Amino acid sequence: MNLENYFISQFCNKHIGDDGAVIDGFVYSKDAFFENVHFKKEWLSYYEIARKSMLVNISDAIAMNAIPKYALLSVAMPSCMTRTDMKDLADGFKSVAEEFDFEIIGGDTISNTKLDITITVISKTDRPLYRSKVRVGYTLAYTGKLGLSQKELKKLFNLGKLHKQSKFIDIKLRANFIRNARRCLKAGMDISDGLFSDLDKITSLNNIGIKFDKKISKAIACSGEEYEMLVAFDKCDEKTIKRRAEQSRTKLTPFGKASRSRYTNRCKAHHF
Repeated sequence: MNLENYFISQFCNKHIGDDGAVIDGFVYSKDAFFENVHFKKEWLSYYEIARKSMLVNISDAIAMNAIPKYALLSVAMPSCMTRTDMKDLADGFKSVAEEFDFEIIGGDTISNTKLDITITVISKTDRPLYRSKVRVGYTLAYTGKLGLSQKELKKLFNLGKLHKQSKFIDIKLRANFIRNARRCLKAGMDISDGLFSDLDKITSLNNIGIKFDKKISKAIACSGEEYEMLVAFDKCDEKTIKRRAEQSRTKLTPFGKASRSRYTNRCKAHHF
């Protein structure tokens, strides 16, 4: 057990273990987006920082098949920020709220030595999508194209610049696919720590292994912050799932099946 899992285990209850906590039809999710941990200020504009921090949080709601309704912001800002910087930051938050039709209802602001953002999202769902309930034989698949985020991160560390539509800056969430395919999906989660690392979570939770249909390179498997979806479904629903993916213009890549074998994550942990 790594330190992150050890700490989480100290608060063990039935609501912990998914992308959000489901209580009475609402989903509560929270994520941090800290300077020098998740981003460097020279990489992104204040507008882009706010948008990405909000989209990262909305990703958890979508992974649970939930519709965002409200958000609470906690923003720790350095004193060097100008009013223009603050307006750009606020405009970034508001642009995502308008795009996904939810309301920013409050939060907290404090002075800090760097820019740190924490967001709580409250969403509504009538059919939550959990990480559990994966059975032996179910197909596992991921959406989109993996590996680009890690590639672009390396480019930034090498002082390169990214296109405005880069996946590292402009996250594309799979709300339409999840909503339309939910009836046939058995389990799902967003890919934030990398495919293999997130597979580790879902296999441990369900006490299963993975029988891979194809070899997956580490460049694809270990790339974090992809915010694509990892999903599981029964073979009898595969045609329907693929049709729903086509209808929402979502690339879907089945890569293996749940098995009784033991799964080993070959990627370096992103936490602690």
